[in-house]
Amino acid sequence: MTASPTAPGLTIGELEANYSLYCKAMRLLIREVKTIAKVRRTVCWQRLDILHNCLPSQYREPDYLFALLQRELKAQL
Repeated sequence: MTASPTAPGLTIGELEANYSLYCKAMRLLIREVKTIAKVRRTVCWQRLDILHNCLPSQYREPDYLFALLQRELKAQL
């Protein structure tokens, strides 16, 4: 099963297996003080969005993750 036309050849299982990497990539982008508009154009955002759309009960929206990770980073400073 292909996840979507934007991620050819990737299955939901492969996306799930790499979930922590996508979150790590988003965390790095937040540390680099990238705007949400710039982060929305990244591969990690697209993959997180695919996971949320396919399995909404298991994966949060990328917008929510962005806010959560941004708040987490501010708390560390």
